[in-house]
Amino acid sequence: QVQAVESGGGLVQAGNSLRLSCAVSGRTLSGCHMAWFRQAPGKEREFVAAIGRGSITYYTDSVKGRFTIARDDTKNTGYLQMNDLEPEDSAIYYCALTQATLGTRYYITHARAATYAYWGQGTQVSVSS
Repeated sequence: QVQAVESGGGLVQAGNSLRLSCAVSGRTLSGCHMAWFRQAPGKEREFVAAIGRGSITYYTDSVKGRFTIARDDTKNTGYLQMNDLEPEDSAIYYCALTQATLGTRYYITHARAATYAYWGQGTQVSVSS
């Protein structure tokens, strides 16, 4: 059974940083594409960042230059480094995984929630002004 467990969320002031981790078990991360999504109260879940099996990265425009997604396949763990946080970044952050297969066209599908078969339970990030 595949599990993705997020950690590292918390309450910080605007301008500060947090690093989220996503520990994966039940599947080798090296064979997966991975992404982070977030959901704020009253809003739909939205794409934040993704990293393909070949470590190509993708970001939503609002976090470019502030967030960095990374993966350590030797530790079966993914990361989201979040710098210069803003109150608008407050949300529950979810790690998501999908097996990398031929025909996935991840360069097109990376921002779609439906692409991902496995999700973590989420970690809360709150940014005060």
